[in-house]
Amino acid sequence: MTRRLPLVVACALLLCLVQDQMVAQKREGLALTPPMGWNSWNKFACDVNEALIRQTADAMVSSGMRDAGYRYIVIDDCWQVDRDSLGFIVADPLRFPSGIKALADYIHSKGLKFGIYSCAGSKTCGGRPGSRGHEYQDALTYAKWGVDYLKYDWCNTEGLNAVGAYTTMRDALYATGRPIVFSLCEWGDNKSWEWADTVGQLWRTTGDITAIFDGSVNHGTWSSWGVMKIVEMRPGIRKHAGPGHWNDPDMLEVGNGMTVNEDRAHFSLWCLMAAPLIAGNDVRAMSSDVHDILCNTEVIAVDQDSVGVQGYRQSINDSVEVWLKPMSHGDWAVGFLNRTLEPRKIAVQWSSIASTDTLSHRVLDPKGTAYTVRDLWAKKNRGTTSSPVNATLEPHAMMLFRLTPR
Repeated sequence: MTRRLPLVVACALLLCLVQDQMVAQKREGLALTPPMGWNSWNKFACDVNEALIRQTADAMVSSGMRDAGYRYIVIDDCWQVDRDSLGFIVADPLRFPSGIKALADYIHSKGLKFGIYSCAGSKTCGGRPGSRGHEYQDALTYAKWGVDYLKYDWCNTEGLNAVGAYTTMRDALYATGRPIVFSLCEWGDNKSWEWADTVGQLWRTTGDITAIFDGSVNHGTWSSWGVMKIVEMRPGIRKHAGPGHWNDPDMLEVGNGMTVNEDRAHFSLWCLMAAPLIAGNDVRAMSSDVHDILCNTEVIAVDQDSVGVQGYRQSINDSVEVWLKPMSHGDWAVGFLNRTLEPRKIAVQWSSIASTDTLSHRVLDPKGTAYTVRDLWAKKNRGTTSSPVNATLEPHAMMLFRLTPR
């Protein structure tokens, strides 16, 4: 005999289905400019604990990083150790004795936001419990803890479809009702820039960065990449970036062993590319040079410009690259990068770098328009575009200017 569900039960099931459809979406209105913050991995890897994160929050405030725009403090891998009898994720009680909720509350009390890490696979890249099969459970836990940002990795994902796996966590985050920035760390293996704009606010475009300016480090089954290798790895993807959806070339290595010129060039390039600015150094013990790079608000303004257009390399001549980024109010950011290990003299007429950006349809026309020239690293005005640029670029150095129509 066929049995019919009572009307109230049928209605309840229908409501659940409708609600599921309603929450199956990306939360809009987040990360309208590239996210800025700090992540533990590049410097500390698995050596993370409660004291380190609290001290980092304190240093973010006292150093001026928070006021310069850095908002998120993200604990990367190795904070978790197990799941309880009900399947809920358990933080390491030895490293985080006060619990994650108390740590998040402390970070929030400093005017900062709290981020955490998980992985789409059964285990994280560090061998800790991943979120596979526990997506909604983990998302609920993160929301209860006060998480504002989730970095979601792609290790141990055999048999998983990337679009499906990341969409599942997207829906789980949305269902919590808490606004959580979703950072996809899929490494670009599945061309995330082609589909992730409806899933998260930012997506990794490459494998892991390492603190060398050019070249790579072979780890056997995988490689980490220097700054310029990452810059050149994914041509043609700038059209996918914009407010609320950013290409992520990985976290910053400023302060982790490169020269000052290389750190400055690295930071300049990330700002020109409208990349997320997630510091990866020990901010508790920064040199004055590293501090001045990370906290240069004029350079940061290039990255955070409201137009949200990713910049591009316009030309290369004698190993000197010209980079351009269209900005609001008709402004342009212009960078000159020396790719070599030898000094390079440059003598550039501004009219020679005239450009029309086919993506934003903005025109840089130093011949027909007079611009004032601001040297962003020197923090000095350099006259107008009627006068040429004459300078010597040190090895791996980059000059960065802002042109403003007069």
